[in-house]
Amino acid sequence: MVTLICPVRHCGAPLERRPRSLACPQGHSFDLARSGYCNLLQPQDRRSKNPGDSRDAVEARRRLLEAGYGGALLAALEDEIAALRPAAAVLDVGCGEGFYLGSLALKGGFEAHGVDLSVPAVELAARRYPECTWIVANADRFLPYAPESFDLVLSLDSRLSPAEIRRVLAPEGRLLVAVPAPDDLVELRAAVLGEGVLRDRLARAIDLLAPDFELENRRTVRQTAHLDAAALADALAATYRGARQSRRVRLDAIPDLEVTLAHDLACFLPRSG
Repeated sequence: MVTLICPVRHCGAPLERRPRSLACPQGHSFDLARSGYCNLLQPQDRRSKNPGDSRDAVEARRRLLEAGYGGALLAALEDEIAALRPAAAVLDVGCGEGFYLGSLALKGGFEAHGVDLSVPAVELAARRYPECTWIVANADRFLPYAPESFDLVLSLDSRLSPAEIRRVLAPEGRLLVAVPAPDDLVELRAAVLGEGVLRDRLARAIDLLAPDFELENRRTVRQTAHLDAAALADALAATYRGARQSRRVRLDAIPDLEVTLAHDLACFLPRSG
């Protein structure tokens, strides 16, 4: 079993699960929400009153994913977890509303933990996938888990904190990173933003991770999809591209669109020493 640890500064003691809370021997206690998740976010870890993705953004993302628009990435992740040892532990850092981790966990065989900064995202995850453990925390600063807890860490379209991921990953563990490929939603970006710039986000991730991890392999997973007006609006909301009025006006003029959905998926191994 994975051990959660107290996030209070200078504590780090193990958290024990009680009927309605998580508590450590030093007397720090954290209530469990009715849906089952626990908020371990500390005041110093907040940059705003409501940090992380908004409810509108996470609900838009869930609608897209549950309609099958994350199918290619999910299938690739299923291939990757097939090699996990029995009763392995998996952490999804920046889990969002839980679609990928929750879908993988439904197949059974591993202990699933998800952490995200957004309360609305984690609440949605906990309600839909109660068999997983869901935590609100700022993964950029601190992952509330004992060292070497996980056999596999996922970072899917989320920020990377290499040192913390390295700390909670077992020496023989793996890190899977997925980032939007250069041509992801390129048609929508061209239509709404007026440009379709191709950016290699994986190259930046590899550079960031290099001191702590070595790249084992990489591949691109891709699918095409026909998005109607509602799905286009969700895609814009889920990727922070719908904030400006001018962009919404352009989107309203598009009844539907054939788009590319693509991710670069890379596997990393922790460096020894």
